[in-house]
Amino acid sequence: MLHVLFVCTGNTCRSPMAMAIYEQKSREYGISSIFSSAALGFISDSGVSRNAQLVCNEIGIDLSNHVPRPIRERDLNVCDIYVVMTENHANTLMMIGVPKEKIYILGGGVPDPYGSDLATYRRCRKFIEESIDEFCRIVKKKLEDGTLKMNDSGK
Repeated sequence: MLHVLFVCTGNTCRSPMAMAIYEQKSREYGISSIFSSAALGFISDSGVSRNAQLVCNEIGIDLSNHVPRPIRERDLNVCDIYVVMTENHANTLMMIGVPKEKIYILGGGVPDPYGSDLATYRRCRKFIEESIDEFCRIVKKKLEDGTLKMNDSGK
C-alpha cells in the first residue's frame, strides 16, 4: 500500500488541507494508500488554523480533529512519497536523508496562507484541490505502469 506524507512548515494549514483533499481524491482515482501530514518547523499547540477549517468545511471536509505534529523518524522509514509545499521543504527533507525521487512539490509550490484572510485561504484551497488532482493522475499512472517504487518495510 502506498504511504504518502504531506509536509509543510507548521502542519496547521497547507499540509492538513492537502492531506484531507487527497483522502477524497485518492478514493475517486482508486488509489489505495495510507496518508498523514507533518511539520518541518514550529508546532503550534492551537491546532489547525481557523480559516483552514472554515474553507475546508465549505467543501465538506472537517479538519477540527487534526492535531499538528512534527515529522518523525518513523516517517523517514515508511513513506513512499513526501508531498511538500515548497522547494525549501524539499531541500530540508533531502538534508535529513530523503531521496529526491521520493519528494513531490505540490503544484510547483503552495504559498503559505497562515495569518491571511478567508479569501486567501479559499484561493489556497482551490490551488491545493487542482494540484492534488494532478498529483493523483501522476500517481495513478506510475502505479499502473510500475514506475512507482513502494517501501514495504515497517508497514
